[in-house]
Amino acid sequence: MPTLPREQPDPPPLESHEARRMAESFGVDAQRYDQARPDYPDALVTRIVARSPGPDVLDVGCGTGIAARQFQAVGCAVLGVEPDARMADFARARGLQVEVAAFEAWQPAGRTFDAVIAAQSWHWVDPAVGTVKAARVLRPGGQLAIFGHVYEPPPEVAEPFAAAFRRAAPDSLLNGQPARRPLDLYQAAYAKVADKIRETEQFKDPEQWRFEWEQSYTRDQWLDLLPTTGGLTQLRPDQLAEILDAVGNAIDSLGGHFTMNYTTLATTAARVGAS
Repeated sequence: MPTLPREQPDPPPLESHEARRMAESFGVDAQRYDQARPDYPDALVTRIVARSPGPDVLDVGCGTGIAARQFQAVGCAVLGVEPDARMADFARARGLQVEVAAFEAWQPAGRTFDAVIAAQSWHWVDPAVGTVKAARVLRPGGQLAIFGHVYEPPPEVAEPFAAAFRRAAPDSLLNGQPARRPLDLYQAAYAKVADKIRETEQFKDPEQWRFEWEQSYTRDQWLDLLPTTGGLTQLRPDQLAEILDAVGNAIDSLGGHFTMNYTTLATTAARVGAS
């Protein structure tokens, strides 16, 4: 999901794998990223684990380990692969084993897994390489699970953000986008992920999952999350300050808080060969 001037956390799947500067910019403040970014629905984690033939999980683009820790908490043994050494160091400090590499270049050295997950990260992976490589490292019946959040703040927050982004970063390639985009666009992107999985002919027919939930944010909580998003991680301090001031004022006008409606989308498929 793109971090465009509409407060989205990441670019849509399959659109961003060549944007390496943005892909590897999130570690600029790994601690803030880890504290501010939301977890994933417990029901999603439970379903993936229940369908996997065992507990060994490979987390592609694990970041600081937000999703990995949720899988560890239910008994999984997780190995993370992460291209940003700063994010990897933070995840290691929280108890996750991480190898620093882009997934396309990562060497499995004969290792295989019961599940390969990608939480808010698959759009940074070359789609021509990633799905085939995932199939190669999955055991028969192993689960490939690609998932991420879709969320749009209310218009009263999204519109001031978009206007401030245009003013503060007029030369950004992310400019010119609408303040809000429909969920259908993201569902279509996950459907394209499913198409790539089918093309390998190494998986059973993919499934599309959807989880609806909500979370309340205070002004300070949302302003803590915003700098971790891809459109803002590369801005100068003065540019970032201008945007945060505008968004903070917008949230103040709503009484200092708002409720975010989240949708977590997932595309999952089982490796063929299960007994």
